[in-house]
Parts: sequence; C-alpha cells; structure tokens
Amino acid sequence: MSFDQIAALVVLIAVVAALIHGKLRSDVAALSGAAALLLLGVIRPVEVQGAFASPAVIALASLFVIAYAIELSGLLGLLIRQATRLCARLGSLGLWVVIVLCGAASAFLNNTPIVVLAAPVVKDVAASMNLSPKRFLIPLSYVTIMGGACTLIGTSTNLLVNDMARNAGQPVFSLFEITPVALVIAVFGGLYLYLGGGRLLGGEDGTAVKAPLHQQTGDGMLGGAELFAAADRPFAPKRAFLALGVFLVVIAAAGFGIAPIAASAFAGAVVLILLRVVSPDEAYAGLRPEVLLLIAGMVVVGLAIEVTGLAEQGADLLIGVIRPLGPLGALIILYGVTLFATELLSNAAVAVLITPVAVALAASLGVDPRPFLVGVMMAASAAFATPFGYQTNVLVFQIGGYSYMDFVKIGVPLNLVTWVAAMFAIPIFFPF
Repeated sequence: MSFDQIAALVVLIAVVAALIHGKLRSDVAALSGAAALLLLGVIRPVEVQGAFASPAVIALASLFVIAYAIELSGLLGLLIRQATRLCARLGSLGLWVVIVLCGAASAFLNNTPIVVLAAPVVKDVAASMNLSPKRFLIPLSYVTIMGGACTLIGTSTNLLVNDMARNAGQPVFSLFEITPVALVIAVFGGLYLYLGGGRLLGGEDGTAVKAPLHQQTGDGMLGGAELFAAADRPFAPKRAFLALGVFLVVIAAAGFGIAPIAASAFAGAVVLILLRVVSPDEAYAGLRPEVLLLIAGMVVVGLAIEVTGLAEQGADLLIGVIRPLGPLGALIILYGVTLFATELLSNAAVAVLITPVAVALAASLGVDPRPFLVGVMMAASAAFATPFGYQTNVLVFQIGGYSYMDFVKIGVPLNLVTWVAAMFAIPIFFPF
C-alpha cells in the first residue's frame, strides 16, 4: 500500500471509531478527518473546497431555508392539526392515515420537524381513544424515514449518494427517478407495520410521559428538536402561501429538468429572502450547519477513499467473493453491508463510504452502477433496528417511553421486509 492509501485508511478508521464511540460530535469527527487528510497531502485544497461547495451541500442548505420558511409560517403545524382532527373520528385507522400523510410530506420536507409536531398529537389522540401510543409512535418515525427516501431531496442521504456518484463520473439522478423503488419498499414496509409491527407494541397502555423538548434528541444527535421548538407557530396565510408557492416552483423546476435541484433550490431560498418571507437571520437559523459540515467533511473522506484507490481495492475483494453470485447476488450483499453499517454510523458516513465501492463493484462486474447506487440510497436510510440510528427514532423513543428492545423487535423484521422488497424492485426499475 502507498503512503496515501495507508493515511486514508487510518483516518477512515479513526473517523468511524469516533462516530461509533459517540463522545465526539459527528460533524467535528468528520471535519477532523478532512483536516488530517489535507495536512497529510492525501487531498488537495481544491478538492476540499469542492466538497464544501458541492451540489449536495448547496441543495441541502437551500432546502433547509425553504423548509424553515414553511415551518415558520405555521403551515406545517396547521396541516398536521387539521389532518388529525379530520381523521380522529376514524379511530385507529385515522391515526394510520395521519402517519401516511406525514410519510408523504417527508418526501419533500425534513422529517424531523414533522415528527416533532406530529408525535405529541398522535400520542394524545391515541390516549384519548384508549389506545396505546406505543403502537403508533415507532411506525410514525419509520414511515417518515421511508417517505424521505422517495425523492432525491427527501433525505440528505439521497443527495449525498447522487453527489458522490457524480464525482465518480456517473450521470446524476432526476428528482423522482428513484420514487418507484422507494414506493414499493414503503408500501411493503408500511403493510408490515400496519398488519403486524404496530400490534406487537399495542399491549401496553399509553402512560409514557413526554420528555421536555430539549431532551428528546439525546446528546450529540444531528437535526435536533431544539431548532424546531417554535415550529408550531400561528398560521400566517400570506407567508405560508408565498413559502409554499416558491417550494412548488423549485420542485417543478427540478422535476421537469428545467434546472438542477441545487440551482433551483438556491434560487428559491434567495427569492424567499427578497420577498421577506424569511429574514436573513431566520434563513441563517434554518441552515443547520452541523448537518452541512458533517456532509462536507465526509465527502472529503470519501474522496480520499476514491482517489487513493482504496474503493477499487475494496470492490476487488468483494468481487472475489461474490462474482459467482452474479450482479443480483452482489446487490444483495452490498445492500446488506450498507444496512448493517447504517445502524452503527450516520447515514452520511455510510453513503460516502459505500458509494465509491458500489461504483467500482459495478464496473468490475461490467454492469450498470445505477442499481447499486439506488441500493445504497435505500439501505443507508433504513435505520430501523436501534433508537439511535436516526434522529426521528430518538424523538419517539423519548416521547413514547420505549425500551431499546422495542426498536429491535420491530425494526429488525422491518429491515428484512424492506431488504426483500428492494431486491425485487431495484432490478425491475433499474436493470443491470
């Protein structure tokens, strides 16, 4: 191994160890790794600059501003309250309707504020019907996670995989290109939760006490509820109309290929400031720099893995094991590896680490990398088996008074159900 490869591998191991240990903030760990790679000469300053100005970071920052404008207008809180009032008369079915609506909203908006607003309402409505809130809160988190995977902008993971694939010379994904696969996974996952998963938690009464909002995300978690503590604001019709209108124009521009998502979202964020829907200070408050810096730092680590040839070597090792299984076998194993890794590491870390390997793996097999990239997108968002794998899991863990094993009991079978669904759907919509 060359010096650059050894250095990149040591930094990678150090960053992964720090992420697993959990005592150091994820963004600090990623930035420390990026700084070490820069000092050691493994990565050039221009490549670090490119990571911090990547389309994924620009798109996410802009979308955070747009989503924050929608939240501050009171529109999100109003929609959740109205949907709950409308569906409460349907009993438990009404709560499942609310959960599905929250999942649909998560395809376009960050799911953390959605769960922050919806979880206490779902809990209170369930208790008023003498139903266990535990039966509905974990499914609420899981459905919003699956909903977020349904579009390119629904989760930072999809944008990051798309960006890493672009760096590797692959064509970018369109806004709704992955939607058919994600919908199949969401339908099967949702049916499991409705028919079996929720009922496994329904035997206990709903006496869990809601934790204070500042405690609901745990220490060091990204995208915490603190930022959205005031999200449920009085409804401001003019502000809401303008924010929603700009958001729909951004989606349409990206969806119809008029402009890349980074460009359309950036323009939309600037328009909201010019229209005074959000002030510059509010726009800065909505940026969530800890998420953006984590992604930028991990992009630098991922570039080091790629440019030093470690990704190609890792793919070669995998090829030696799975070549007899063919492309489908390779996809099954890659999905499983990603699924396991995302339970231990942040979604951004997994996306950055696995994406270059996925591209190199497909090249070694002589097939289209797109099925493998979609597999990474889907699996890197499937953090169901622990309460700490995703920020919305932490939220409902506190609000619902769950035990750690509740997530294992419901999440592990859900991982298996979505894994099988993905293996059927991906080859259909993205042939090898």
